[in-house]
Amino acid sequence: MRLNKYIAQAGLCSRRKADELIANGNVKVNGAVVTEMGTLVEEGDRVSVNGSPVEVKAAGKIYLAVNKPPGYVTTMSDDRQRLTVAELVADIPERLFPVGRLDYNTTGLLIMTNDGDLTYALTHPKHEVYKTYVATVAGVVSDKRANQLRRGVDIGGFVTSPAKVKVLKQNPRSAVVEIGIREGKNRQIRKMFAAVGNRVQVLERVAIGELRLGRLMSGHYRKLTKKEIEYLKSL
Repeated sequence: MRLNKYIAQAGLCSRRKADELIANGNVKVNGAVVTEMGTLVEEGDRVSVNGSPVEVKAAGKIYLAVNKPPGYVTTMSDDRQRLTVAELVADIPERLFPVGRLDYNTTGLLIMTNDGDLTYALTHPKHEVYKTYVATVAGVVSDKRANQLRRGVDIGGFVTSPAKVKVLKQNPRSAVVEIGIREGKNRQIRKMFAAVGNRVQVLERVAIGELRLGRLMSGHYRKLTKKEIEYLKSL
């Protein structure tokens, strides 16, 4: 295992911060200072940071469904001191990571786990799992606009894949729309609606594939069931 990954998995800091510690000579392996970034450690090696021993303890796999509130960034730390999703699972002793991301003001279903293999599989481009959102948008979502979204729209140098679109409610000045997409470009849903003339006011992710948010309260989490975990691993 690479040294920076070992330090991160021990829960001491992020990999980036671990790289800084290594470069600054704060890390020792088997009593010797190590400054090379690509250093590998094996079972039985003794690692210390600033003189204190660091150890990766064996941990069971944890899989959580989190209802992300608005105003949180989907990262484990933030240099701008913004709220992070790490704070939503702060009572879990294991170091968890979000699978994919949700924009700062987008709410809803987020998977968090310490299973690196599952994280890699679910975020790999070849796994085109539909993510379903409910968006409240300004204006009227006409049949023409809905069909444009279904066919795919240009969001600035990228044409989206066909989307699943269902207008749930049309009000005089706004609409509630369920939309499912396979990609995960930055602010994609917001850009898609902007491309057809609607501004997103509220956006919530309600499902990832067959895994649904349900009645999970904002800011809370629950453990995934065995069936849900098996489903995600089958994707």
